[in-house]
Amino acid sequence: MTKTKNGLQMWGTRLIEAIFLGGQVLLHLSPQKINTRNTLEQMAVVGPASLLIALVTAGFVGMVFTIQVAREFIYFGATSAVGGVLALSLARELAPVLTAVVLAGRVGSAFAAEIGTMRVTEQLDALYMLKTDPIDYLVVPRLIACCTMLPLLTVLGLIIGLIGGLLIATNLYEIPQIVFLNSIRNFLEVWDVVSAMIKSVVFGGLIAIIGCSWGLTTTGGAKGVGQSTTTAVVTALLAIFICNFFLSWLMFQGLGQNLTL
Repeated sequence: MTKTKNGLQMWGTRLIEAIFLGGQVLLHLSPQKINTRNTLEQMAVVGPASLLIALVTAGFVGMVFTIQVAREFIYFGATSAVGGVLALSLARELAPVLTAVVLAGRVGSAFAAEIGTMRVTEQLDALYMLKTDPIDYLVVPRLIACCTMLPLLTVLGLIIGLIGGLLIATNLYEIPQIVFLNSIRNFLEVWDVVSAMIKSVVFGGLIAIIGCSWGLTTTGGAKGVGQSTTTAVVTALLAIFICNFFLSWLMFQGLGQNLTL
């Protein structure tokens, strides 16, 4: 019990430090302080290097969702709503959340492990000796990379998810392609795509700040690096799900107006 209590206290302390780090990053966001080379390197890690796994995830999610929706909608005679419901679900929730989850596991863990290793091997102290602020050199480039690349990955994931759903709808359930596409056009609005990108920017910021903060507060050598990496991913996932609830509540209150068959 004491060990668990100490673990929760340590987690709470690191969470508070992550919040303060977020504030510091906002103060450091100026064109003069941005390290262009590091930022481009991190954008390559977050974007192109994560593209395949993000698109594969989105494609299969779109196909599975179509299987579950199409069979029920066809039974109730609502075939013309299958594509639209898939589009709304992907744009508003599935694409931004699942893409963020993929990046939290792949990129967030890498941030925590890399910076944590630098911490325990005293490389951060060397940066201070060189009069280089770790926030400018390490954190800001990762934050910019996540906040710019995650929305792009989300939009690409949305497109691939719709293509996957279209393949399943037309080949397995014999829904005419024109019916599926017209349903998407009738249901999906510009705000739905914009909301997905807004969510992705927020999720990208959470992933970067949490991963970097847990790395910067790592102690205990190699064992501490492993613990920081695991805890950073779990914390980022929790933050994504909790934040997604509040964003969805703010963005989509009231009754829908475009769910017409």
